[in-house]
Amino acid sequence: MPTTRPSVPSKAALPLDEDEVRVTTAQRRLIALGAALVTTPFDTSVHQRLLRFLSQDIGAVLASLRTLQQRPEAQLRARIAELTATVAGRHR
Repeated sequence: MPTTRPSVPSKAALPLDEDEVRVTTAQRRLIALGAALVTTPFDTSVHQRLLRFLSQDIGAVLASLRTLQQRPEAQLRARIAELTATVAGRHR
């Protein structure tokens, strides 16, 4: 089974900061791993990729998530509006 690599838009396409990229990438990766576990629950390569993520990447991801969660609500709302406008502008 091929390794699933999540695609995160480049900074030129969607200006995400380092924490946003890390959390978004982790979310996509975990969703892909979860789907792989459902479709092929006994595939040891999927288990190995999940264990590798949990042992190597989770600390940085959780630190980034905490950083994002500590942002004030007004800042989060402004950031969501900014990103939504960026995405909407690309689809025109």
